Amino acid sequence: MAITGKALLDSTLDETQRLVRASGARPWLLRRKTAGGLAFDACNGLFFIVLTLSFLYPFWHTVILSFSGILDVRTLGLHIWLGRWQTGAYEYILSDPSTLVGYANSIFRAVAGTTLTLVVTFLTAYPLAKRTLPGRGLVTAYILVTMFFAGGLIPTYLVIRKIGLIDSRWVLILPLLANGFYIIIMRNYLMTVDPAFEESAFMDGANYLQIMARIVAPLCKPVLATIALWTMVLHWNSWFDALIYLRDESKIVLQLLLRRLLLAEQATLDRIREFGGAIDAEDRLPSEAVKAATTLITIGPIILVYPFLQRYFIKGIFLGSLKG
Repeated sequence: MAITGKALLDSTLDETQRLVRASGARPWLLRRKTAGGLAFDACNGLFFIVLTLSFLYPFWHTVILSFSGILDVRTLGLHIWLGRWQTGAYEYILSDPSTLVGYANSIFRAVAGTTLTLVVTFLTAYPLAKRTLPGRGLVTAYILVTMFFAGGLIPTYLVIRKIGLIDSRWVLILPLLANGFYIIIMRNYLMTVDPAFEESAFMDGANYLQIMARIVAPLCKPVLATIALWTMVLHWNSWFDALIYLRDESKIVLQLLLRRLLLAEQATLDRIREFGGAIDAEDRLPSEAVKAATTLITIGPIILVYPFLQRYFIKGIFLGSLKG
């Protein structure tokens, strides 16, 4: 008897499903989807596309706004492109020669502060992760207290002035080296590391410093990357401490400088409105464009760094919050 095409197809599918069951895979993956299943997949895909666009559009809107003129700002709305791209806002910000100085100081603060914070956090958390450490609970409790109570602005300023850190670049780094929250996260993560790694290294003649540097630290890449990202964002966004402690303009950080530019731009607009000047001229630099350009200049380095640390981020937080 001749075998029809449909019968041959059905027998092939049956044999394939039998092989899939024998291999332990899920046979429903090979089933043909119904019209309802296809409609669900289409709606699901459309939903995630809309959700993604809702996340991306505010950033793109900021980019467009930073290149807009006064007329584009007034009629911007829900636009995805500009008829005329203007760089006046960026020229206004970058025309100040201290902008590059502020960028260099902010990069130094972020890199040096993040590196030293990782070293201090790791060296503090490593012994606290050992259950045989004398006084371990007392030291941990002391660190936890610092997470809920602070010395206050005036006492902190008096201490920093007493030790001679006023108008020094290190005043932006040293007070933030030991963060209780980071130490607890690092300690909890270190407690998940199998002690067999260290025991085998001890048997091979390694000391504690060699074990920390060559064995434990490489195993802690997720939590180190997570803390590095938190610390870098903290240092990069901070400006209030520079406003209080720094007097030398050559040590100014980018965020404080851009804050001054925004305040100067706003003061100019206020004076124009006060004296009844015309602010509708097409060549007038809109304050909204200056603010958008300032935002992009400020967050640029963090956006460039974040993709390289993202794959460690979730794992570092998850494992660092398991043990107590």
